[in-house]
Amino acid sequence: MIETTQVKEIILQIAAVIEENKDLLTDLDNTIGDSDHGINMSRGFKSVSEKLSTTEFTSIETVIKTTAMTLVSTVGGASGALYGTFFLKMAGAVKDKEVIDLPTYSALLNEGITSVKQRGKSDFGEKTMLDVLIPYAEVIAKNVDGDPGDVLTKASERAKLALEATKNIKATKGRASYLGDRSIGHIDPGSMSSFLMISVVKEYVLNQNLNQE
Repeated sequence: MIETTQVKEIILQIAAVIEENKDLLTDLDNTIGDSDHGINMSRGFKSVSEKLSTTEFTSIETVIKTTAMTLVSTVGGASGALYGTFFLKMAGAVKDKEVIDLPTYSALLNEGITSVKQRGKSDFGEKTMLDVLIPYAEVIAKNVDGDPGDVLTKASERAKLALEATKNIKATKGRASYLGDRSIGHIDPGSMSSFLMISVVKEYVLNQNLNQE
């Protein structure tokens, strides 16, 4: 069970991990995109970190909604719109919820993914963040009654395979689509940033479990 304060901690840790991997994200985007994914994500999550660190929250919804609105206003390009929409729809899915358990997490992921599909007019197999998020969410949806640490570990392992598989996908969305077949052989930067985020969630839950033992 993840409560409001813990959601805030997770997002602050995501911000730190994005900053640590800014150059990696930029390098990936330099190959098939606009070379700015790492820079934009870093700027956005720095702002998120500053906002969350200086604000007291009384609900999970407001933590996630604040994250969403900050990303929309500070992250440039398609990433700002897509991640902003993703977090905003997830915020709506936890309205009036005091904790996030696996069924709730599955529901909010599905809401976020659906919104990204609609906003980006994209789906699985087009070399976007959805190529990691969809298989990740599918594992969780099939195991909502399992142990959270085990389920998130299994889902993250599936997401890592999906991340590597983006090398073999020809981009059909975004700037990378201009490269056509030349986009093959490279990991999608949006998939990488999504993988970094879900990895933080897994590590946080596993550490919480360890602390309880």
